[in-house]
Amino acid sequence: MPMDITVGTFNLNNLFSRYNFSAEVEIVRAGGIEVDAEVRFTFVEPVGYVFRSYMGKLVEPKSPAERKIIADRIRAINVDVLAVQEVEDIGVLCQFALEDLGGMYPYQVLVEGNDQRLIDVGLLSRYPIGGVTSWRFAVHPDEPHDYIFSRDLLEVDILDPRRRERLFTLFNTHLKSNYTRWDQDGAAARARIFDRRRRQAEAVATIVEARTRPNSRYVVTGDMNDGVDAASLAAFRAAGWVNGLTAPKETRPAKREQPDAYNPPHTAWTHRYKLTRQPPQFELYDQVWLSPPLAPKLVDGWIDRRTRHSGDGSDHDPAWVTLRL
Repeated sequence: MPMDITVGTFNLNNLFSRYNFSAEVEIVRAGGIEVDAEVRFTFVEPVGYVFRSYMGKLVEPKSPAERKIIADRIRAINVDVLAVQEVEDIGVLCQFALEDLGGMYPYQVLVEGNDQRLIDVGLLSRYPIGGVTSWRFAVHPDEPHDYIFSRDLLEVDILDPRRRERLFTLFNTHLKSNYTRWDQDGAAARARIFDRRRRQAEAVATIVEARTRPNSRYVVTGDMNDGVDAASLAAFRAAGWVNGLTAPKETRPAKREQPDAYNPPHTAWTHRYKLTRQPPQFELYDQVWLSPPLAPKLVDGWIDRRTRHSGDGSDHDPAWVTLRL
């Protein structure tokens, strides 16, 4: 009997811990104290705690209000398997799944990656998990002494409810971002970013080919930081993968732009970027690619559309496909 399973991807936009230190505060740990307001602790000796920083700035936690917005969106789309990006660590993901999502995903996966900003890729699933493989130490032939993935390529087997068979394998990644520092040469930085992302896409395709067979059912998903037709992602198309979001449906129409010419020309976008006094750019950064044997199982594709131009809790919209297996 065929069954429908939904598989999606969502960049959670800096889902960091709500705490900025790991010290034990003895008087609180002893019990008997209720903390219901802002409290400041001063540490005399620099031991037992670690302040998380990046480029000289304190890593801030995601606010409770934004956590709720993200959780509400995930509850609304209600997909069975959700690949996530920009999560600090497995503890934060498990806490988010339990407290913010109410336990709707009993299976959580995250392996520490390479990103200096502490953003990793992970997975939330209603379906049991089989094998888990991290490719954070993979290299590209052009740079054999440097890890190719800025974060990771996470490989996860999704099993049927009785754990009797593998439904498909999911590969989740987060390719090089387009961010450039203000003090960098823009053209040179963009060229380096393109080359890095191209090599990452080539590494993904090479690994997937080595780990699968011609008749394998698998999904390659994540935040690719480029459009599906971009030159940097040529390896994806050359592999014969099928874009599951060619003409996705929307949970609601996109918020209207002014002037009207600024409105997106199609529904296949998850990321909006606008420079001052320039038209906004709409790109399908968050992608779901299907292996040729899995592509015929595609029922439809969806994007949960934001209600604000800047995004609801994230500058990416979650996207997903329905598969009939």
